[in-house]
Amino acid sequence: MFGPSSTQDDPEPHPIPTSLMFLATVINLPFKDFTLISLGFVDHQFLWVVFDLRFLEVNPNGKVPLAKFDENWISDSDVIVGLIEEKYPHPSLATPPELASVGSKIFPKFVAFLKSKDANDGTEQALLDELNALDEHLKSKGPYVNGKTITAVDLSLAPKLYHLEVALGNFKKWTVPESLTHVRNYMKSFEKTKPAKEEYIVAGWAPKIAHEVVPNYSL
Repeated sequence: MFGPSSTQDDPEPHPIPTSLMFLATVINLPFKDFTLISLGFVDHQFLWVVFDLRFLEVNPNGKVPLAKFDENWISDSDVIVGLIEEKYPHPSLATPPELASVGSKIFPKFVAFLKSKDANDGTEQALLDELNALDEHLKSKGPYVNGKTITAVDLSLAPKLYHLEVALGNFKKWTVPESLTHVRNYMKSFEKTKPAKEEYIVAGWAPKIAHEVVPNYSL
């Protein structure tokens, strides 16, 4: 099964529904990865369509991921995963409401630190504060956000942490501190869900960085 190691029972695979189609490009975004991991976690077979002119016809903004449910095209990863949960509820990806925001501030703090030119502007510490908060949560509630049960919040957070690891490692030579053992173990548990090659992720983030940095693909 495509997904992290889990104590949950493997579900029976679903037949490919003609109403569900995914269009994806080589662009690597954690929001696209969230959707694909969610599909893989429920062992759902889906149709991968190579980028062509139809993509922009149905999706002028060029957003990914893009999914077609019945006759509706949807480009919001949270909405897509919600519909996956609704249509294919076993195994459930539902996250308890009180845990839905766990780790939610990590991604914007990561982006701020990645773009920062000032080592003393506090963006690194802001990211560390959020990672520390996640580490404390996993220490007391782990190994996943909802204990032993993997939910949508994990499948959203894992690719964001992977982008953090790759982008900061390449552009700032920065890694998650070894002292955050629970976060590091959490990231390792999602090894199977890692998306495409690291150089694609680096190339995707490069234009968003104000200063020029030569990517280091040896990470």
